This record gives sequence, structure tokens and C-alpha cells, in this order.
Amino acid sequence: MNRGLAVIVALLLATSAVGAAFGAGAGASTGAESSTTTDGETETASAATAGGEAYAGTHVAFDVEGDAVIDYRIGGDETFSSVAVQSTSDAGAGADLGAEVDLETLTTLEGAGLSLAAQSETSAQVQAESGATLSAHDTERGTLVVESGSEGQYVRAELAADATASDEGDRVRVETGDHEGTVLVVGDGEVTVTDDGNVTAELAENATLAFRSYEDGERDETDEYEESLIADGNAAVEVHVEDRNSEAVGEAVTYGQETSAEVETEARDRVDVTIDRATHEGTVVLTTVSEEAVGSLEDLEVRIDGEAATEVSSKSELEGAIGSDESRYMVAQQSEASAEATVYIAVNHFSERTATIDGADGDDSDGGADGTDDSDETDGTDGDDSGTDDETDATAEDGTTDGSESDADGSDADDGEESDAGADGGDGMPGFGVGVAVVAIAVAGLFARLQD
Repeated sequence: MNRGLAVIVALLLATSAVGAAFGAGAGASTGAESSTTTDGETETASAATAGGEAYAGTHVAFDVEGDAVIDYRIGGDETFSSVAVQSTSDAGAGADLGAEVDLETLTTLEGAGLSLAAQSETSAQVQAESGATLSAHDTERGTLVVESGSEGQYVRAELAADATASDEGDRVRVETGDHEGTVLVVGDGEVTVTDDGNVTAELAENATLAFRSYEDGERDETDEYEESLIADGNAAVEVHVEDRNSEAVGEAVTYGQETSAEVETEARDRVDVTIDRATHEGTVVLTTVSEEAVGSLEDLEVRIDGEAATEVSSKSELEGAIGSDESRYMVAQQSEASAEATVYIAVNHFSERTATIDGADGDDSDGGADGTDDSDETDGTDGDDSGTDDETDATAEDGTTDGSESDADGSDADDGEESDAGADGGDGMPGFGVGVAVVAIAVAGLFARLQD
């Protein structure tokens, strides 16, 4: 009998170990799947592990070759054949340039070594050994941003074969076969056209060089106004949300000034932009949103940390919000043909704020504007459904909870894991399912034979 018990105990222990291993393996699989969520940081981490020195997005493509970004294309149209960057101190020492440098005659630049540091579905970041950072943003604007970092930098951009450049005061205009774009400086610096027809810039420390592209003939007074806001340091964030494969995809571009931003498009009929700034000063957020992302372009509403912003109709009123006691917004353009709207959001102060653009009709908009939780009214439930997280429903369905809380606590990712656990967790301990039942029957039979 003692021998029989020993056999039974051994079999049960083995079964438990197999079940635990199976449960651990399932948990690992779930974790791997959650790492491919649409969160910007997760995308960057997973894409960076893929390695490689080239980037190919929906709108933007380029290669990194040694000391230059080469073959920079927007919509398949090559704009720059190469972009190189070097610290002013190293460039001056290497070429014996001295203290005074004429940018127009700076026709050669020995660039610093470059490496593709990270990439995601909507952006790629290239790090230079000189301390500068080059960021390409995969939007219709094809924005390329060079941040100097803690040291001054020279930047030289050689144009594609069919491209031309011309000075426009404090910025440079670049034209290619199908596109035109603008190169401008944010902070202390200068940009110009060289004697050989290319573009060079000098950036002081913590300054930014930005290039924005437009389809041929698209650039108008509104775009020039946006460029001025960026160059003057009054617009530190630009957001684009577009449709890709029937899903809303968002990307945020920041123009220096110790500012970071993330876009969230998972909630129905809503776009959340979380902005973090080291300075208390407010800024204008330039946003372009698709109808797919916000539900409707006819009655857009904007909230800052859950409180309704004031809609204005003039640029002076908009910019007057910076430093005031209220945030404001202005709908600059609405295009039925492209199903997009351009909205300027003037956030009055910082450090971290969440701007929400909502185009939902009816009770969704009303509930979000006054900050109340109308999730039960929105989805028609009575709030008593078992296994349903009301707080999650409120965030995902109508966005009426505080936007900063919904972005900061990562509730979407956590709820996804809980949902998966609920699907498997009805049996209690992981791994004790059909396989364990079969082993238990076999053990019972063995026990009976031992007794006989």
C-alpha cells in the first residue's frame, strides 16, 4: 500500500509540474502579444530589435550610410540625396574653419557617424556621434527634425538631382518634382542656400532644424502661418492622425524645447494627445485629424485634462491663451474631400497636459465636455454586467474620464491582460484542464489495481 501511495504522489507531482510549466508558457505568450500593442514606446522597442540601417514607412523612406542619411524620399519623391551633421567644434578643427564660418561657402562637411537608434510604424530616430539627433516622421508632411543637443552643430543637406533650393528670409524653400518643402530653424541658428545650390545650417546648442513637405501647389497662407508658429517657438508640437488599413494611426512631432508628446487613437471617436514639457510656458499644438479617428468633423470639441477648451475664431485670440487662465482652440480647415480637419489647440500652461479632440455626436460629446461619466448611457448597459470594468468602458467608449489619467495608468493594456486571464481562469489554477483529468483517471485505475 505504501508503494502504491508513493507512485500516486509521484504521478500527481509530475502532473502539477507539467501544468505549472504550461501555465508559465501561456503567460509568456500573452506577454509577447501585449508587447505589440499600439503604444508608441512598445512599437519603438520591438522595431528597434529588428535592427537594420534603413527605414521604409507609408510616406517616408531613407537609408543610413556611415556618416549621412541618404536617399530621403517623401511619397516616393527623392528630396535629399544626403543629410550630414557634425558638431561645430569638430567640424572647425577638422577643416581648419576657424571661429567665423560662412554657411554659403560650406560646400563640404565631414559628418559624424550615424546609427539608426529606434523606429516604429510612424517614425525613426537616428543618433549622431556628435550628440545630435535626427528624427524622421512618417506623415504626409514627411517631417525631418534635427536637434543639436548640448553642443552646436552644422547640418548640410545635399538635394536630389531634380530638386532646387531658394532663400525665403529666415527659411529655405526646397522644390522637387512632386513636392515642395520648407527648412526652418527653431531657437538660435541660421539656415541658407550654399553656392553649390544645397542647404546648410548652423545650430546653437538646444536648437532645432525642421523640414516640412507639401504636395506641389498645396502650401498656402495657413501653412506659412504654421511655419511661423514653429519657427518662433510658439508651436512645439504637431500631430497627424490618418487612416491606414481602416485604422486611425497617429504621430506627434516635437520641435525641441524639452517637449515630448504621445498620441492615443484607440478610443472610439476620440484622439488624446499627452504632452510633457519641462517649462511651464504654454504652446500651440498643431493637429490634423481624420474623420475616421474623431467620428465627425462637423462638431469637433476640445478638452484639456477633461475640461472644455474655449473655441475662438481668430489667431490673436488663439495665441492669447498662452499664459492665460484658459486653453483655447480654433478649427482652421475642414476638408470634405480629404475627410480631414486642422485644429489649433493653445494649451495655456504645463508641465503635463492631455488634449482630447472629440467629434462624437449626441450624449458622447456632452458627457465628455462636462467631465461626467456617461459610459452606461453610451453603451446601453445597466452597469451590472459581471466581469465588466466600468472604468475601462468609460475610457474606451466615450472618453469622459480625465484624459491624463487614461493615458498615464495604461488601463487599456492592463484590461487586455485581465480579459485574457478571464478566458482561461475559469478553471482556477493554470494547467489543470483536460490533460489533468486524464492523468487523474489513470491514477485512480492504478490505485485500484494496487489495492487488488
